[in-house]
Amino acid sequence: MTGPLIQVQNLMKVYGDGDATVNALDGVHVSIERGEFVAIMGHSGSGKSTLMNILGCLDRPTSGEYFLDGRDVSKLNRNELAEVRNEKLGFIFQSFNLLPRLTALENVMLPMLYVSDENENDAAQRQRAVQSLESVGLGHRLHHRPNQLSGGQQQRVAIARALINHPPLILADEPTGNLDSRSSVEIIDLLHKLHQQGVTIAMVTHEPDIAQHAQRVICVRDGKVISDNREGFSPCLDRQLLTGEKIQ
Repeated sequence: MTGPLIQVQNLMKVYGDGDATVNALDGVHVSIERGEFVAIMGHSGSGKSTLMNILGCLDRPTSGEYFLDGRDVSKLNRNELAEVRNEKLGFIFQSFNLLPRLTALENVMLPMLYVSDENENDAAQRQRAVQSLESVGLGHRLHHRPNQLSGGQQQRVAIARALINHPPLILADEPTGNLDSRSSVEIIDLLHKLHQQGVTIAMVTHEPDIAQHAQRVICVRDGKVISDNREGFSPCLDRQLLTGEKIQ
């Protein structure tokens, strides 16, 4: 399919009413091409998390349009959104979101329960999950539960799970937020490898040193896109844009 993978037009998300009305998103226009690695930055309350939730089909906009892989998903019902999530999206969360009683292998296999393939039996699905864990360097940790893994290893399991159904888009919400510096570098390196393989990645982060690894940085403030930088990253400039702070 041709055209942008993500096309957002005049996106609005309003909470409350009357004097309590809050425009979490206020006329956002964003286009993300296939194969891009994009970071979305903004301080707390900027609207970046709301935008990510809508891009991830976890929420619907109040108005505006959202085309994902050529389909307008902005007005789909809950069941239709769940179908889109299963087929088109892979999620990486700050808190990993692994089920504690399941092994790494079982956690990775979970998304396959919701996408049926009559040509693939249980053994084939299991082998695919093993290969996904091997691709993130965890072939030796298949049967470990989350509490037996380090934070970096848990995030690798989450990445393997996100990739298992070969979605065209990976959404990473603060993927290094709960990791130490060494593990953060390892996860970013892994995201770079996925990007080099053609995976489209949209990553929310508040950390300039993490955002600079993306090829493009979108800055959000007060529900609006205030900067869309495709030509390199300036931490000083973007800190000023994000916070309104005057930097000497």
